Amino acid sequence: MNTLLKSVAKRASVLVLAMAASFAALLPSTALADGERFVLISHAPDSDSWWNTIKNAINEAGDQLNVEVEYRNPPTGDLADMARIIEQAVASNPQGIITTIADYEVLKGPLEKARKKGIPVVTMNSGTAQESEDLGAILHVGQPEYDAGYGAGKRAKADGVKNFVCVNHYITNPASVERCQGFADALGVELGSQMIDSGQDPTGIEKKVMAYLRANPETEAVLTLGPTSAHPTIRALKKNRQLGNIYFGTFDLSGEIAQGIKDGNIQWGIDQQPFLQGYLPVMVLTLFNRYGVAPSNNINSGPGFVTKENVELVEKLAGEYR
Repeated sequence: MNTLLKSVAKRASVLVLAMAASFAALLPSTALADGERFVLISHAPDSDSWWNTIKNAINEAGDQLNVEVEYRNPPTGDLADMARIIEQAVASNPQGIITTIADYEVLKGPLEKARKKGIPVVTMNSGTAQESEDLGAILHVGQPEYDAGYGAGKRAKADGVKNFVCVNHYITNPASVERCQGFADALGVELGSQMIDSGQDPTGIEKKVMAYLRANPETEAVLTLGPTSAHPTIRALKKNRQLGNIYFGTFDLSGEIAQGIKDGNIQWGIDQQPFLQGYLPVMVLTLFNRYGVAPSNNINSGPGFVTKENVELVEKLAGEYR
């Protein structure tokens, strides 16, 4: 009996090993196909350092998943230029496109060409889940911007803030206006002139913030929408001798913003986790191309508040992973 059992066990072991070897031989040509090429097109100008984290994310995703990910953007942030870049990307026939929806009306035409060619699209960062769906994208990875602004406004209201100025450095992007609008709605005030079109020139932003605060000395809070507007605003408040004496909140993180939070000059920063916005779309497109699977819902990457209490957890990673 023991001899029989040993014989059966030996034959089973040989069979399992043979099956495993056969399966392994199949993997390279099926489940482990690789080398796909994806193109990520953002609306960001070259001067916007916030996107460095996303560039880092797609590089890491490309290395880990063995895919090629190209980053393209309009150098000056011009949306018509962005639309042309999307058309060029579609013409190059990649296995997938990742894009922001900086302006739905401007970009829907080029992205419709991707849909007609059967190129899968994942949207990220800017735009809404509904716009992403209307474009035929697999899903959207990003932060619900109005909700983030509203949450920030609720926090400011609880801290006693009654009015504010929103320094909008990218007013042509509807998502930036949603941030300011959500903040105003949570405070229960009209947005109106409390949002300034600062442009993206650092010196220009600094001067406009200083001019607004001189003309509106009753302003209790400043809201900036990222490092592009936050860094010059810090300098403006320093020159006005208001840094640390006026309520200051911002979207997004950078080394300078993290230091401002540590010093108590910035009350909080809203982290939309840009690393996820870069990495997850690459992962989704890779899985979709190789196995035909994709998450069934959109993915919210934020918001989360970074304050003096938790800034040490993220400051070393700011600009690279946070």
